[in-house]
This record gives sequence, structure tokens and C-alpha cells, in this order.
Amino acid sequence: MSEFETDLLGDLIRRKRSCLAQLRHMGTRQLELVRAGNINDLLELLAAKQHVLIQVQQLERQLDRFRGEDPQKRRWRTPEARQACAADLADCERLLAQIMAQEKQSEQELVLRRDEAAARLSGVHSAGEARSAYTAQPQPAAGRLNLVSEG
Repeated sequence: MSEFETDLLGDLIRRKRSCLAQLRHMGTRQLELVRAGNINDLLELLAAKQHVLIQVQQLERQLDRFRGEDPQKRRWRTPEARQACAADLADCERLLAQIMAQEKQSEQELVLRRDEAAARLSGVHSAGEARSAYTAQPQPAAGRLNLVSEG
């Protein structure tokens, strides 16, 4: 490791924190859209989230080179730079936990909406079947009296 590769490490962690903050904000909006049933805007938001997730994956790959290192052996430009990186890393962990909770909540809301829609569709289907059965029965001709007896 060169003398201050920790500058790169700090930059990568800062960028990851920024991406995770964006994802958390998008997760809040996602939940609002799910609750409102606004599927068109939800799909647009999910596409935008995908781009940010790709950025996070790229950052994670760049961070891989630092994972096997002993943190105590890293050389930092200043103690403040080390503390700032540690604070950013703690923020990343906090943001990630919040994002996971948001995703779980959004999933639960979507399942609830799906089940409600399925119940409504089932009711519509049952009503349609009843109407079809009723209209399929032969109706006596208007104005005629049926005197034929079975039995």
C-alpha cells in the first residue's frame, strides 16, 4: 500500500455513504408511492434506484482491496481523516439498516395491496359468474302462460 492509500479508502467510503443516503431517500419515496398505489411513478423510481445500486456495487468492488488489511496498520494523513472515515463507515451501517427496514416495509405494503386487489378481482369474478348463470337460464316468454306440468 502506498503511503496514503487511505485517502482513496476515505473517498470510497464517503461516496458509498452518499449513495446509501440517496437510497434511503428513494426508499421513503418508494413507500409513499406504494401506499398511494402510484405504480407508474413507482416503476420509474425503481429504475432510478437500480442505477444507484449499481454505483454501490462498483464502490464495493473497489473497497475489496482494503478488506483483508489490518486497520491498525493503515497509515492516515491525519488522525482527523481516520476519524472522519470511521464516522462515514458508521453512517453507512446505519443507513444500510434503515434501507433494509424500508425495503421490508415496502414489500409488506405491496403484498397487502396485491392481496386486496386479488380479493376485489375474486369478488368481480364471482359476481360475473352469478350474472352469467342468471342470464343463461331460459326465461318464460312474456305474455304466455306455461301449463305444462312435469311429473
